[in-house]
Amino acid sequence: MQIGELILDGRVILAPLAGIGNLPFRLLCRRYGAALVSSEMISCHGLMRNQPNTLELLATHPDEHPVAFQLFGADPAVMAEAGLKIIEAGADLVDINFGCPVPKVVRHGGGAAMLKDPRRLQAIVAACVKRSPRPVTVKIRAGWEQEQVNAVEIAQRVEDAGAAAITVHARTRCQKFEGRADWNIISEVVRRVSIPVIGNGDVRTGEDAARMLKETGCAGVMVGRGAMGRPWIFREINEFLKLGRKSPEPDWEEKIRIIREHYAGLQALKGEKRARLEMRKHTAWYLHGLPGAVEIRRRVNVCEDHASFLAILAQLESQMLGSLSN
Repeated sequence: MQIGELILDGRVILAPLAGIGNLPFRLLCRRYGAALVSSEMISCHGLMRNQPNTLELLATHPDEHPVAFQLFGADPAVMAEAGLKIIEAGADLVDINFGCPVPKVVRHGGGAAMLKDPRRLQAIVAACVKRSPRPVTVKIRAGWEQEQVNAVEIAQRVEDAGAAAITVHARTRCQKFEGRADWNIISEVVRRVSIPVIGNGDVRTGEDAARMLKETGCAGVMVGRGAMGRPWIFREINEFLKLGRKSPEPDWEEKIRIIREHYAGLQALKGEKRARLEMRKHTAWYLHGLPGAVEIRRRVNVCEDHASFLAILAQLESQMLGSLSN
């Protein structure tokens, strides 16, 4: 798949995931076959004010490229300047978020709120395209609510403004992440624009990805929540698309190795305490389906130091290897 002058080595992309898609997680997803990874959402105003928590989101590594950094905001001039800043930080793409449903983003006019103001949305994209030396892409939702599904109009405005690709999450803002995504909306956008359209919503398996590509004609597939605790989903999807078969789940030895690597990456990025606290949710996702996972999660959630967390993983590994040998 090609986005502007950038040629990707596949058709499956990691979605921007607030509070999840930081550097260590992106590196794992890229290794398992994500053709493109995306940062967490970055506030254009926080970036231009050099706020430390915002600047932390710019951390990158040579092994994760190509990487998109995603901006949100409602001021065309500030968004354009922020776009330049993320390119200087190492982004291969400037991605603009017009789909986030979170109230604290929407009430300031950002994210999905821009779907109610198509002219300003188009002005933001045009301003970013004019200033950016790299491709600019856009992520939208189907519309603000079911009575205001305007994805086709927005996509056409985005294309007219010079964007190189558009991702369509086939739910409205009011749906948030509930209900089924309406892939017919993706199909309609594909028919009405000439830039690549990336489909998003309800892709959790290789079969889902193949069906979305076939039913909608989209150029690529974006995976968000389906990758949480499962960075190997990209390997699974790629193998299904290429060979028509489902790759086996990683064994528990590999999963525990992934947890350790994820934790080590978070430590390097955020320090031991923040890494340990953040790994609580990730560990719960990684251990989904494991007998006794509830007790392990409880222990992880109450452990208070680095050594305790590693001891829990070591004990789990010993138990799993012992059960396999029996």
